[in-house]
Amino acid sequence: MGTNAATRAMFAARVFAVLTIVVVGVAAFVLSFTTLRDLAVLAHIPEQWAWCLPVVIDGTIIQATLGVLVLAASPERRWFMWVLGVGAVVSIAGNSLHAVAAGRELPWWVAALVAAIAPISLLVDTHGLAVLVRAAQPVSAPEPVAVPVADELAGRPEQLPEPAPLPEPEPVRVPEPVRAPAAPIVPSTRPVIPVRPIHPPRPVQEALPIAVS
Repeated sequence: MGTNAATRAMFAARVFAVLTIVVVGVAAFVLSFTTLRDLAVLAHIPEQWAWCLPVVIDGTIIQATLGVLVLAASPERRWFMWVLGVGAVVSIAGNSLHAVAAGRELPWWVAALVAAIAPISLLVDTHGLAVLVRAAQPVSAPEPVAVPVADELAGRPEQLPEPAPLPEPEPVRVPEPVRAPAAPIVPSTRPVIPVRPIHPPRPVQEALPIAVS
C-alpha cells in the first residue's frame, strides 16, 4: 500500500506540474504578445501588422527550445542554446522598454532596432531549420566491398592460378673472423746502469831493514 500511495502521489505531482506550466506559459505568452504588439506600434510599425513582432520573437524562442531538447546529445545544441538566450533577452528588453516608454513614441534608433528584429529572426530560424534537418539525416556508412573467399574458389580449381615456383635459397656465406694483429713488443725504457769492474787488492811490499851506522 505504501508503494502504491507513493506512486500515485508522484503521478499527481507530475500532472499538476504540467498543468501549471501550461497555464503559466499561456498567460505569459498573452501578456508578452500584447506588450510587444504595442511596442511595435510605438516603433512606427503599422497597427494591422504589429502582431507580427511578438510572433517573430516568441516563435524563435520556441524553435530554439525544441532544438535544445531534440539535440541533447549533439554539438549543434550550442547554437540553439545561444539563440534561446538571445531571444529571451530580446523579449525581456522589449517588455521593459514598453513599460518605460509609457505610450510615447520611441526614438528613431530604438525604432530601427525593433524593425531589425524580424529579418534577423528569419535568418536565425532558417539556419536552425537547416541544422535540425541535417541532424535528422542518418549517417550513411560506406557499403562493404565483397572480397572473394577461399572457400568459394575451392570448388573451382581450374580457375585458380598456378603457384609461382619458389626461388632456390642461396647459400649463406659466413664471414671469416678477423684476427686482431699481435701487439708489438716494446723494449723496456729502463736505463741500464754500467757495472764497474772490481780491481784486486795490491800486494803489500815488505820494508827492507836499513842499517844504521
